[in-house]
Amino acid sequence: MAAIPQHGAHPPEEQEETSAAYARTDRTWPARGRDRATYDREVVHAILDEGYVCHLGFVRDGAPVVLPTLYGRIGERLYVHGSTGSRPLRAAGRADDGMPVCLTVTHVDGLVLARSGFHHSINYRSVVVHGVARPVADEKERRTALDAIVEQVVPGRAADCRPADAKELAATAVLSLDLAEVSAKVRTGGPNDDPEDLDLPYWSGVVPVAPVYGAPLPSEDLRPGIPVPGYLADF
Repeated sequence: MAAIPQHGAHPPEEQEETSAAYARTDRTWPARGRDRATYDREVVHAILDEGYVCHLGFVRDGAPVVLPTLYGRIGERLYVHGSTGSRPLRAAGRADDGMPVCLTVTHVDGLVLARSGFHHSINYRSVVVHGVARPVADEKERRTALDAIVEQVVPGRAADCRPADAKELAATAVLSLDLAEVSAKVRTGGPNDDPEDLDLPYWSGVVPVAPVYGAPLPSEDLRPGIPVPGYLADF
């Protein structure tokens, strides 16, 4: 995983816009917390690759809508999927130029407890992607995208399950979103208490947060003799 910049380090004003970084735009230039922003490709990819749930924002019938969904990354492209009966996915399919969207991914790494309520915060890593989501019509790319989404959740699983048949594929819509207008924000470290609050009799610090996966539970109708696959036993 790429090194994550520490809070307060490497402000965007000092970052060179090279092939190793995404170009900064008006939409990816934050109004607040600019010292936490980064456009480094490796950092962005690392944050995306660690997750699998995103929130997809768009405008439907003049009103903003945000949907949680699974995603997968292949190179500089994200894929999301859903039912062909989904109104936003149908709308994207009808649009000649695709559907403008904003996609976000966030990891919470810690609860930051300060001496004052105002300075309470969280340590986090997040990515925001602006762009145009387009329907994927090519069958080969759709199958590749669906495998990528499965792999995003559990690496190794796509090759260890039945792929979608023709009927299932026809019922599934896939959207692609290029990673072009992208930014990440990261907060690390402890609370930022005011100097005059340091002697107050309140505990301050960070409560670490991390995902925990339990032991795999076999389905009740699993055929006897099928072991837990290695990629899942080590998950």
